[in-house]
Amino acid sequence: MKKFINDPDDFVDEMLEGILLANPNHLRSIRDDNRGLVRIDAPVKNKVAIVTGGGSGHLPLFLGYVGKGMLDGASVGEVFAASSVQQMLDVTRAVDGGEGVLYVYGNYSGDVMNFEMAAELAETEGIRVESVVARDDVGSMPKEFEDQRRGVAGIFYLYKIASAKAATGASLDEVKAVTEKVNNSVRSIGVALSPCILPSVGKPNFKLGEDEMEIGMGIHGEPGIKRGKIDSADKIAESLVVAILEDLYTNQEIKEVSVLVNGLGSTPLEELYVVYRKIHHHLENKGIKVYKVFIGEYATSLEMTGLSVSLLNLDEELKDLLDMPFETPFHVQQ
Repeated sequence: MKKFINDPDDFVDEMLEGILLANPNHLRSIRDDNRGLVRIDAPVKNKVAIVTGGGSGHLPLFLGYVGKGMLDGASVGEVFAASSVQQMLDVTRAVDGGEGVLYVYGNYSGDVMNFEMAAELAETEGIRVESVVARDDVGSMPKEFEDQRRGVAGIFYLYKIASAKAATGASLDEVKAVTEKVNNSVRSIGVALSPCILPSVGKPNFKLGEDEMEIGMGIHGEPGIKRGKIDSADKIAESLVVAILEDLYTNQEIKEVSVLVNGLGSTPLEELYVVYRKIHHHLENKGIKVYKVFIGEYATSLEMTGLSVSLLNLDEELKDLLDMPFETPFHVQQ
């Protein structure tokens, strides 16, 4: 294991300390252990608060999306482990501005259980909470079981749209409704070329041959849908976008999309643009317009080599909300 770490047991704590020291104008901690971070001006009165949370190891997920025009707070777990009920509840209390709180989180058993418990406890304190569970990964479950799919990089779009809608002064019910629309309109799928190494374990979390790739692998190393020899960038890009479009076309017309090409941790930015080039041409040939493109690291898996592609099917409401500005420690949109 070659990593820039000290004691593996201190990895998350030292990472959080570093992020807080580097971003004093964006974030503040609301817990002694720094496992609850909120935007610097929280709580924002008369605005629905948007909260997320999950395990470390996926930066900028989850805490990297806390900031103006984006999330109000995030709870932080150990590497690849859910944050606790108490951490989530503390964040909920800290960001509640009187209009309720929307939880947006990935479809993983620990997150689901703990967020549900935190919501129940918050309700007993008079804080209304609603939830939307991201499930964009088409590689994790077939269409007939899409409610069981994992949430991966496409959750960025849920964060973005939910936060933008909340910033307009919309009610909790209105914010939840548009976030659910995004959830039904975004799909993702990834491909991995190498594993990652958890600091506390010290060895790869799965094995891939030097000349192998795996389509559909999850961001924790969950099994994908196809393993084989590494293909060309064009063929990989086309296979990913075809899988997404086939899934989306089953229940909606697609005229215009936003595209997210996400690096999983060790993929050069240059390669992401090579992949996007083919995606753009494929969509163009299908008569599908591309409205806004996001390329970079949005949901990583430590040092895993690989990428994921997400498409969000757009309408005029989603386009307007997607355009609204935001500023977080990792991304700025003017």
